Amino acid sequence: MVLLALISFYLAMQISWLLQAMSETQVFYRKSVDRGVRDAIKKLIHYAMVLIGFLFVLSSLGLSLQNFVVVLGALGVGIGFGLQDIVNNFLSGLILLFERPVKIGDAILIDGEYGTVVKIGLRSTVVETLDQAELIVPNAQIISQKVTNWTLSNRRVRLVVPVGVAYGSDIEKVMLILAEAGESHPDVLDEPAPSPIFIAFGDSSLDFELRIWIPNVDARPRVKSELLRDLDQQFRKAGVEIPFPQRDLHLRSVDGKVMKRMLKDNPVEAD
Repeated sequence: MVLLALISFYLAMQISWLLQAMSETQVFYRKSVDRGVRDAIKKLIHYAMVLIGFLFVLSSLGLSLQNFVVVLGALGVGIGFGLQDIVNNFLSGLILLFERPVKIGDAILIDGEYGTVVKIGLRSTVVETLDQAELIVPNAQIISQKVTNWTLSNRRVRLVVPVGVAYGSDIEKVMLILAEAGESHPDVLDEPAPSPIFIAFGDSSLDFELRIWIPNVDARPRVKSELLRDLDQQFRKAGVEIPFPQRDLHLRSVDGKVMKRMLKDNPVEAD
């Protein structure tokens, strides 16, 4: 009976992998199904076959489903008290598979960390950061807390490049340089068009923003770096100065010893 039970469970696992492979090659590949949908369907097939295999194991061991339900009900109280987090994460994983607010391959921002979803499991989701570190995030956290999904519907994103120039600079010239830098970059979309905006009179500079749209959120750091480099070159050619922070220091009182030392060290200034 034990041998028959092990063979039943082994066959269920093999059938699960076979069905997943057939679905991938015969259905998903031909229909060009989205990667997230493929993974969700394959996981559901795997869970269903594991459940069927488990029921066959119970039947092979001589346990009826009625007895199994009784035992499961007795364990339910213990599971409810001792394994609340595990059950919560498991149900949250099922919600992620069906509702799909987060899919494999999505770029998300969670707890201040930006990364790509590489795996959605029963208990947790694995997110790979830009440093190629892997965050293990409980599924319940993704369901119950706020998560920024940059690629839920598309990968297009707006990029804002802040720039400050010295007081006295020609505002129209600066805005023209910003617009030309955005329009000349190959990764910047034509629609919506690049938009230079004069936003404020800062403490030490006139503050501007160049707002552009790019087709892929993953290219944000590279595009921003290239735009800043191009703007620096164009500002140098046009004679537009990027200022340093300026601060005025007011001394209300100076210690007498310090004043005597200053006068002693600088007799010319003292005269």
